[in-house]
Amino acid sequence: MTTFPPIEELLLHRDNMLLLKEVTAFSDEAATCLSIPDADAWYAAAADRAMPAWIGIELMAQAIAAHVSLLARRDGKTPKAGVLLGTRDFRAAQPTFAGGRPLLVHASQSFRNADGLASYDCRIESEQGEELAAAALTVYEPDNFEQFISGITD
Repeated sequence: MTTFPPIEELLLHRDNMLLLKEVTAFSDEAATCLSIPDADAWYAAAADRAMPAWIGIELMAQAIAAHVSLLARRDGKTPKAGVLLGTRDFRAAQPTFAGGRPLLVHASQSFRNADGLASYDCRIESEQGEELAAAALTVYEPDNFEQFISGITD
C-alpha cells in the first residue's frame, strides 16, 4: 500500500476550508481523495446536518490540487497556487452528502498544456462505488500567481 504525504502538506487550504482528509490513490493522470462531510461544519444545513452537493465542486477542485501537488513533488518542484476557471456539466444524484459518510473524490486529467491550463473529469462516489456527483473542471496554474490575481482585480 502506498503512503502519501498528509493532505496539509499538499494543499494550501487550512482549517474549515480543508475539505479532504487524505489521498488514497495517485497516478500520472489521476488522484483519488477521501472526504468525510462534517455534520457540525459551517456548510452543514440546520435541518439535516449534511453538506450541500454543490460543495462537491470544491471537493473536486481540492482533489485536482492534490494531484497537481503530487506531480510537482514527484518532479522535485514546489507546487504552485492555482485557480478554478470553470465547471462544466455539474450534476448531482442527490441534493446533499450526509455528514459522517465517507466520499471518494476522483480527479482524472483529460488535458494539460505547457502554460498551466488543464481540464479534469471528476466524480464523487460513495464507499460502495455509487456515483453521487460528476463534473468537468478547468483549472489554471499561472507562473506568477500574485501577478495573475492582481491582473484580474485591478
